[in-house]
Amino acid sequence: MKRTLRRSTLILIFTLAFIGGIGFFTAELIFGAKDWVDQPYNAHISGSGGLEQAGKILDRNGNVLAQTVNGERVYNSDPSVRQALLHTVGDNSLNISTAVQSKYRSLLTGYSLIWGLNMPQSMRSSHDITLTVDASACKAAYDVLSGMGKRGACVVYNYKTGEVICSVSTYGYDPQAPPEINESNEAQYDGVYLDNVVSSTYTPGSIFKIVTAAAAIENIPDLFERTWYCTGGEEIGGHPITCVETHYEINFEQAMEQSCNYVFASLAVELGSEKMNATAEKMGINMSFHFDDISTPKGHYNTTNATENDLAWSGSGQYDDKVNPMQMAIICGAIGNGGKGTCPTYIKSGSGDILKEIGVKSSQSYDLVNPATAATLDGVMPKYEFGGMSVHAKTGTAEVGDEKQPNGWFVGYSVNEDAPLAFACVVEDSGFGNQYARPVAEAAMAASAQAIRGY
Repeated sequence: MKRTLRRSTLILIFTLAFIGGIGFFTAELIFGAKDWVDQPYNAHISGSGGLEQAGKILDRNGNVLAQTVNGERVYNSDPSVRQALLHTVGDNSLNISTAVQSKYRSLLTGYSLIWGLNMPQSMRSSHDITLTVDASACKAAYDVLSGMGKRGACVVYNYKTGEVICSVSTYGYDPQAPPEINESNEAQYDGVYLDNVVSSTYTPGSIFKIVTAAAAIENIPDLFERTWYCTGGEEIGGHPITCVETHYEINFEQAMEQSCNYVFASLAVELGSEKMNATAEKMGINMSFHFDDISTPKGHYNTTNATENDLAWSGSGQYDDKVNPMQMAIICGAIGNGGKGTCPTYIKSGSGDILKEIGVKSSQSYDLVNPATAATLDGVMPKYEFGGMSVHAKTGTAEVGDEKQPNGWFVGYSVNEDAPLAFACVVEDSGFGNQYARPVAEAAMAASAQAIRGY
């Protein structure tokens, strides 16, 4: 009797487990089918990376960036546009995981739970996706950046609406004629599938002085009444803090404009690790920013265990500080936007309400900077004029070691009401940000302003 009862109990348990398993896999099929289709490893399910029936991808002006012609996926007729938008649009390989063709393949192809990817053409609705990017702005930035032969990234976005106008990452290749990467050329194409705008982190160098400045503004009452004396090389914590040049007697506003390492190193030590960490946390340095279906990597700032000299260097963006280009554009946009960082988006519109399908939250924002602090920061940011815009920006030259040249940075925002644009540009293994990153940013900003002004 007991043996029969045990057997019955075991049979019942196995039956319930079987039914539960069937239920689980059924639910996964129904609710997770699109995620399964979008995986790059399923490119074999149909030709052209599963895109031979996919809809068009258009820029903000309706220019075709990718489309299917006679069962083949083809890209924009301009080689520079194709390469400039490689990491945003993607290619047939689907190796660029953050690209539109990888992230939204099921939407582009009109995947159906019943028909799969083989829905009859007569039953298909349009599955085109229109992006916020401007092909001309991306081409302008790409031509300057690729002409340097350097890895890097440049992004420009509207800090009021969140629309990304320009997004370029190098190195790249032509999606119309992708290279065959093998042992002989893999060094040349190392990291080529990575979109540096949204997926890479870098040592910030002097652009981090924006964060140190915010901490000082909020915590040092007589900040604007002080002066420092920079000899070009002062010792803090038993080791030197060096500047590119000797600044002599200098006040805070001059230190920001001339990017004096000694002043910002001194401020970081005076503020202390706790206040520096708190400000970096508040401004989103250690955050991952979410937009569309993409998340940036977290930056890094933590001086809890830093020596005094390490803390000093951290105030100038060295030590082990890290930031992401999109993250820096959002932070700069927040300063221009009264402290609110607007969530970016690449997706402008699409049939079948694609925005709703992918869960985009329009104009979601982050409180990154106290409004009063943002206003004061806006006043001390170095001023530039280009592209018919008044631009507040900060250069950076980040030492990275390993016998490489510094990474050059240029980040900031325009204050024009008809062109509220924030940007971040980094050029790897280059040199001074003003010499290398600024020309890329200027080209991108001028073309992006033209794009949203409509002339």
